[in-house]
Amino acid sequence: MIGLPHLRVTAFGAKMAGRHLPCAVGRGGIGLSKREGDGVTPAGVHKIVGLLYRPDRIAKVDLPDWALPIGVNDIWSDDPTDPDYNLLCRAPHPFGHEKLRRSDPLYDMILLTNYNWPYAKAGAGSAIFLHVWRKARHPTAGCVAFAKSDLMWVAQRLRPASRVIIQL
Repeated sequence: MIGLPHLRVTAFGAKMAGRHLPCAVGRGGIGLSKREGDGVTPAGVHKIVGLLYRPDRIAKVDLPDWALPIGVNDIWSDDPTDPDYNLLCRAPHPFGHEKLRRSDPLYDMILLTNYNWPYAKAGAGSAIFLHVWRKARHPTAGCVAFAKSDLMWVAQRLRPASRVIIQL
């Protein structure tokens, strides 16, 4: 889409609007094929489909108007046997899932991509988020992670349907 900003990601960092941003990718590196739990960040062109944030940690005024707050019971299904696999759900939930309201800052802000979404293929890997890193360049479970200040900079510029281009 012409006019929409995009983010280019490699194992060596990300680039957007002429700015280089250190980032972390999956512990399995960047790959062409992905399975649930393999730690691979999937190469390809993925679109931004949402922005979630912790309202108790980040002021809404700092974010685009399309950002949505993460609720206390919000979870993400990562269980391939779940009919709601790779979707935002609410606890209690009988299938495997990840809590979005964590005690650490990893999910203080999450840019959602359309990887294997909205019609997920079971076992092909659940969500690929852009989120806050655990520590500088520490590998993720397959997502792309940034320093909180860099992620905020990215979130303020990307829009729904902006492309995240992940390259080998």
